[in-house]
Amino acid sequence: MSLICSISNEVPEHPCVSPVSNHVYERRLIEKYIAENGTDPINNQPLSEEQLIDIKVAHPIRPKPPSATSIPAILKALQDEWDAVMLHSFTLRQQLQTTRQELSHALYQHDAACRVIARLTKEVTAAREALATLKPQAGLIVPQAVPSSQPSVVGAGEPMDLGELVGMTPEIIQKRGKTVPEELVKPEELSKYRQVASHVGLHSASIPGILALDLCPSDTNKILTGGADKNVVVFDKSSEQILATLKGHTKKVTSVVFHPSQELVFSASPDATIRIWSVPNASCVQVVRAHESAVTGLSLHATGDYLLSSSDDQYWAFSDIQTGRVLTKVTDETSGCSLTCAQFHPDGLIFGTGTMDSQIKIWDLKERTNVANFPGHSGPITSIAFSENGYYLATAADDSSVKLWDLRKLKNFKTLQLDNNFEVKSLIFDQSGTYLALGGTDVQIYICKQWTEILHFTEHSGVTTGVAFGHHAKFIASTGMDRSLKFYSL
Repeated sequence: MSLICSISNEVPEHPCVSPVSNHVYERRLIEKYIAENGTDPINNQPLSEEQLIDIKVAHPIRPKPPSATSIPAILKALQDEWDAVMLHSFTLRQQLQTTRQELSHALYQHDAACRVIARLTKEVTAAREALATLKPQAGLIVPQAVPSSQPSVVGAGEPMDLGELVGMTPEIIQKRGKTVPEELVKPEELSKYRQVASHVGLHSASIPGILALDLCPSDTNKILTGGADKNVVVFDKSSEQILATLKGHTKKVTSVVFHPSQELVFSASPDATIRIWSVPNASCVQVVRAHESAVTGLSLHATGDYLLSSSDDQYWAFSDIQTGRVLTKVTDETSGCSLTCAQFHPDGLIFGTGTMDSQIKIWDLKERTNVANFPGHSGPITSIAFSENGYYLATAADDSSVKLWDLRKLKNFKTLQLDNNFEVKSLIFDQSGTYLALGGTDVQIYICKQWTEILHFTEHSGVTTGVAFGHHAKFIASTGMDRSLKFYSL
């Protein structure tokens, strides 16, 4: 009787039997198999070395394999070996292809995950910047409790929920934190600007003075002015022609605003009205009667659907431009002081107002509450301007100074002290937030961050009442009490 190993099909030198399958194995081979798999190779049942039972037999003389004595047998053995090698190679290729597919899938998943993480990180950063701007940390300069009157809605029984009307739309968010465009004029080029044109025929010579200036955001060649002659004029810079003269106010026009996407313009006057004009028809389409006294400030919401106005009657109002309806009207009962100007933050969620008693107040539009006060000026506030990035606020008063405020920290970080008796009537940042212009006794241009003066114009013979930047600061426009509209560029 001869024993044959079930693994090698040869006569074992040290035979043993598995009680799990009752097969005979060469102990050396079965121990290796158990070490690797822990099971019986025949039926895959659990098996350990301790369970193996040695078989005591006399050592037989190994017979010579027939393959050693027959050429056909050798050839068959070689053929069988070749077939086995080819089968193993085919199996390896199959496994390699499967592994490549799994690796490719894993790499695509990793790339998609990285993109999602990058997008979420960007959104979180934008949200944190918005939170830092709108809700600064406690412990910094915050206003004392400032009770404000309940919003009164003209023409309705209940105040409207402004939270449903305004908010941070994707378009508004995109405007925040954008990079400085490559086309923006460099400081060294801007410093070489000079007067290239002056127009004095826009408003009446008998009642001289242009009191307000604005440029169309989508086409800065279109200029809007308001004059002491009670008229609003739309002027085309490229053709040097008056496109429309809008008449209707009964007193001088002190504030004008161009709509960025519609052919509408807005004007305010001490006659206590706000007028909405159609430029193509040269006609008034709405008269907003939000105030009982002179309207002193006008600003268009970032959505382009609503107007903010301030007045000597101590109220600010929020109105719908389509219907002319006053949605809410609020005053600060603790102040009891006239408002001199008003300006929306680029986000449209907050805005600032200036007062006759030298206070700058920041308001939350949705809650209609005064959320911060900026003291420091002396004299009535004459102008305020928010930087397009939403971080900085510039303010001016009758104290011959311009103060810069960081809205993230609610503190004054820079004061531009001007010459004694210097009047500041207008402040504006360019569309990229790189330059700040002020108009008053003369026109001065500052570069932001360094806050150094790089340009100075004294061409107006009277006080400068308005100043504005063209697209990418390709030109600068100014108006004054000398009845002139001037342009500066290379």
